[in-house]
Amino acid sequence: MFPLTPKNDPGLYPYRQGLYFAFFNALNWQVATATPTVLFMAYLGADSFQTGLVYSWALLLTPVQVFATVLLPRLGFKRLTLAGWGARSWFLLVPLGLALSAPKESAPWMIYAMVAAMFCYSVSRSVGAAAITTWLQGLVPAPVRGRYWSTDQIMTGTASIATLVLCAATFTWLPPSGAFSVQYAFSILGAVVAYRCLRALPDIERPTVMNLATIRADTPRHLFGPGLFRHYLWLAVLYYVIITPLVPFTAYYLKVEAGVSSARIIGYTIVQYLGVVAGNWFMRSRIDRTGCKPFFRLSFGLVAVFAVGWLAALQWQAFMPWLLPVLYLVLGAGTGMFTAANVSYLAKILPEQERALPVSLHGAMSYFTGGLAPIVWGLCLKEAGPVPAVNHLAFEWFFLFTLLAAAWLVLLINSLEEKPGHVDPLLEGGWILRPFRVVATLISLGGPARPDDKTEKPEQR
Repeated sequence: MFPLTPKNDPGLYPYRQGLYFAFFNALNWQVATATPTVLFMAYLGADSFQTGLVYSWALLLTPVQVFATVLLPRLGFKRLTLAGWGARSWFLLVPLGLALSAPKESAPWMIYAMVAAMFCYSVSRSVGAAAITTWLQGLVPAPVRGRYWSTDQIMTGTASIATLVLCAATFTWLPPSGAFSVQYAFSILGAVVAYRCLRALPDIERPTVMNLATIRADTPRHLFGPGLFRHYLWLAVLYYVIITPLVPFTAYYLKVEAGVSSARIIGYTIVQYLGVVAGNWFMRSRIDRTGCKPFFRLSFGLVAVFAVGWLAALQWQAFMPWLLPVLYLVLGAGTGMFTAANVSYLAKILPEQERALPVSLHGAMSYFTGGLAPIVWGLCLKEAGPVPAVNHLAFEWFFLFTLLAAAWLVLLINSLEEKPGHVDPLLEGGWILRPFRVVATLISLGGPARPDDKTEKPEQR
């Protein structure tokens, strides 16, 4: 698997640099956009609103990809990808510099610098993401494409768990400033190696026409017109509104209020990933027989269990160390099952020839509104005072809202129509786990392909 050689996998060997990119790229974003950065914001003394803002940038800025596609006819897929991915690592020098300075008392400008740096990081990452998915789809031939994207996910998952283990180890053996310095240096190194992997890949033919006319004309019909897609779209939007704030604010609370060590918080994140694997392992042999709706109900039910468990832990904090590993496993299983069921259900309700725009709208709307939720909750949970803190009453209401919304989703799912049975996936691999890949699908709608263009469109994969 790693490394790929002409002997162990001759079909994927010519495209190995794309798979190596997936591995080293995960070393970067698992630090830059996930729990380690939430913990770094707490270390700097950021309040809940500032932390939620930094966590949300990656989701809120996904629409930048749509506008970046107008550069494709001029730059091509490879140059646009390299421009975005090359720029992002420079912005991580800001948290690295802050960590190396080891401030005994954080100054407000440090927090503002972090908010600005992660904004720029997310913008540049979105620019690069506008081209990379279609570039790799056109580069990898159809006979090995499914194996390529499955291997891509294995590489990503392996690197993510390895990165979290490293973070936990640094928090255990190093002081906070040293731990964060190692993590951000590691993240920058991952970005540099990932960039070099991309440079080794050949480009594909660039589009000659790129416009947003189709998107502008058809979007209102998909969002607000009658039909099953509209109903499911807004159900998914509600799901992402309740699920997105759970990870950053539980981590933030554990750090600033409960005094839990950073290493243990990272350990809970690893348990969550194990839950994702377990949830998908449970459903993979059953979903074709039962359909998606039972797993939607189970997913929403597990989110409700997570909320109830946290409410109980807040009331009886002596049980929190025993409850949290179970709750994070439950959360991972629930979100993992929803992700896989979501891909299958969209493939069932959308005709193959009309999937590209509604699928992209589904991803963009879900992730964008999900990105707004941590900002709103950050304002609600913010506690006035000289040190970072969480408003305890608001935090309880946060989980009560999650519980009620999850119960409502269980009721809403009953109105969805579905015929159980197998359906081919929208795209091979767990692409919808990554918001950048979702919105990138829109570039296939930019304009008509030329008669001699042999590149397969994303919706035909």
